Amino acid sequence: MPRPGLRVKSPDLLVAESGADREGHGLKRTIGPFQLVCFGVGAIVGTGIFVGLSDTVAEAGPAVIISFVLAAITCIFTAFSFAELGGAIPVSGSSYSYTYATLGERAAFLIGWCLLLEYGVSVSAVAIGWGQYLNELLHNTIGWQIPAALADAPGHGGVVNVPAVIVLLLAATLLVRGVRESARATASMAVIKIGILLLFCAIAFTAFEAGNLSPFAPEGIGGIGAGASLAFFSFIGFDAISTAGEEVKNPRRNIPLAILVTIGVVTLLYCLVSVAALGAMPWQDVGGKPAALSLIVNHATGSTFGSTVIAVGAVVAIASVVLAVMYGQTRILMSMSRDGLMPKVFERVSPKTATPVANTWIVAVVFAVPAAVVPLDVVLDMTVIGTLAIMAVVNVCVIALRRSRPGLERRFRVPMYPVAPVLGVAFSVYLMWGLPWLTWVQFAGFLVVGLLLYTFYARPRSRLSLRGVRNET
Repeated sequence: MPRPGLRVKSPDLLVAESGADREGHGLKRTIGPFQLVCFGVGAIVGTGIFVGLSDTVAEAGPAVIISFVLAAITCIFTAFSFAELGGAIPVSGSSYSYTYATLGERAAFLIGWCLLLEYGVSVSAVAIGWGQYLNELLHNTIGWQIPAALADAPGHGGVVNVPAVIVLLLAATLLVRGVRESARATASMAVIKIGILLLFCAIAFTAFEAGNLSPFAPEGIGGIGAGASLAFFSFIGFDAISTAGEEVKNPRRNIPLAILVTIGVVTLLYCLVSVAALGAMPWQDVGGKPAALSLIVNHATGSTFGSTVIAVGAVVAIASVVLAVMYGQTRILMSMSRDGLMPKVFERVSPKTATPVANTWIVAVVFAVPAAVVPLDVVLDMTVIGTLAIMAVVNVCVIALRRSRPGLERRFRVPMYPVAPVLGVAFSVYLMWGLPWLTWVQFAGFLVVGLLLYTFYARPRSRLSLRGVRNET
């Protein structure tokens, strides 16, 4: 039970205030189960596999397959927790709202603060990766590339990453037009990207050589662990499904279903891609190389046609991730704004488009800055550690809500409870442990800033009323 004085908002109040069981706050229920799964796939499959695969291979070698499995296991246990909480508390706040209902307002604000890393900073990382494949596509089709000064961050041979800024502004433009249009675009792009990755596998397997997988783990257990920490980035985004709680038809059923289906599809796809990639080309030639999938296809076919197709798929895939992740960030900020913990501008919904227009443009402009000038590896590590911290807390939330509200309606229940959420915490902490110490220092500083913001800005403005507070022993 929450300790005395803990500022907890009950699940019933969260649902009532959000309008999760009706048309609430101007948001409309337009997303069906297929579109929701496509939204989940759209949020996940992108920079992590198209761009980050080479960095993961550099750490683990052919054992990157095990790294992906470890990252997937972490996500599966946490996906169970998200599925249960998403069905029980179907609101747009995702892990922020789940924490508010179980661990209290201070913890909820810090989780919302960390969500700026998972959604906001990660959208910057994804946008950076988009520019790499855009240049590959331009080179293969018209023989021209964006000059390095306008395509890379300072310190990496560039001045400003213009493509990253462009894709963020394009995504914002689509999002403010309406959820229905965004969902349709995301669904189309998800189908395209899956098709492109399956095509990659078909091409890569034609050049498969078992000898390329030996030695299997050249960097040992440490390399597999470090690779798993990087591979985890490839799975970030499945929880974005839960941010659509107020715009999904029958959310108590469809949110848990979409989360589990999405994780299953993505895990199988990633394992297949990693086996095909490392069977087709020695891992030493893949590790650390930009646009690695195109490189492998060129090697397998002896031409640039295949890599052009892969580049098209990557440009589409990564753009869809920008769209889905930016959507999630705006809905998190909307929920926090409703509670008074963020400025009121983030909760305003346009009566014409039923979308948070100002919110969306603020997110696009703010996160275009790190996308334009920060190197990918720096952005990537901070995104991973923030997301893993959130996932550890979500698993704790399941246990806390089972204890505090055992009778709450749950369409889905975590299997093997309480073992599964405990393992979810353990795997999350294990992957966090594999990150560089500097990332830990940066993350600690980030949390301190968040705590100060809560103490001096958010708590005095909180709209948590007496009827929304539960003080239990």
